[in-house]
Amino acid sequence: MPELPEVETVVRHLRHAVSGARIIGAWCDTPNILRGTSIAAFTRAIRGARIESVERRGKNILIGLSGDRLLLVHQKMTGHFLIGKWRIGMSSAGRSRAKTVVKDGPLTESVNQFIHLIFRLEDGRMLGLSDLRKFAKVLLGRREEILALPELRKLGPDPFDRRLTPGVLAARAGKGKRKIKQVLLDQNVIAGIGNIYGDDILWRARISPFRPANRVSAKGYAEILKQTRNILRRSIRLRGASVSDFRDPSGESGGYGPVRLAYQRHGTPCPRCGHMFERKTIGSRSAHFCPKCQK
Repeated sequence: MPELPEVETVVRHLRHAVSGARIIGAWCDTPNILRGTSIAAFTRAIRGARIESVERRGKNILIGLSGDRLLLVHQKMTGHFLIGKWRIGMSSAGRSRAKTVVKDGPLTESVNQFIHLIFRLEDGRMLGLSDLRKFAKVLLGRREEILALPELRKLGPDPFDRRLTPGVLAARAGKGKRKIKQVLLDQNVIAGIGNIYGDDILWRARISPFRPANRVSAKGYAEILKQTRNILRRSIRLRGASVSDFRDPSGESGGYGPVRLAYQRHGTPCPRCGHMFERKTIGSRSAHFCPKCQK
């Protein structure tokens, strides 16, 4: 699933590329992506809207539209926005499908071929959503209605929020015995962190992902917050991690994957002490860590 750096990469790219553009039409072949509406109703509602802003809230993309409306997009596991041009045709099964008109380049990569939603822009470009698993969520509504949704209202603070201090993070983590890795993945505690960055943050902080949150010291929370910001900033500079399906809106891979610190490094030596990284499960999620460095 795209995490904070990947979503921020998309937001910055779209903000530069499509701000001010007018949407003249839409196409979708997967009704489940559009929540609370039909394809026909969504197409009518979006036609003529001008893109006024593109922001991030946790892992959510918020596209501000004329008429005081917001388009909320959560890319979920395999979704990612692309800017290009596609031709709508028919598959061998008799279903409409979108196929890129370019013959080479990143948009032709297989991971970018699962286009299920397209916004046609007035200047001839298209904004498409590729999503292999079809789990992405798109919701259009009045600004105040979207911002009042529980999934946004209950989100924890952004890691870069200046009001988020080690003490605030510790208080939000609570005094329970949940493992610290589970706490970092809880979007109601802190928004935007997933498996990749949770593993890397804890490795840099020298804290075991299995340590109960109530046994992390004040110094430990200070180090976690410091490394959270350092690692997320680095990944944003590198345009995210493409260890799975994520690509930026140009269809290009991000640069953080090859330099990731702990995530999926099991079976390789820890660069700090030489001990082999291990992989274990916490709840239903994996954790990659060095059992020697991370006490």
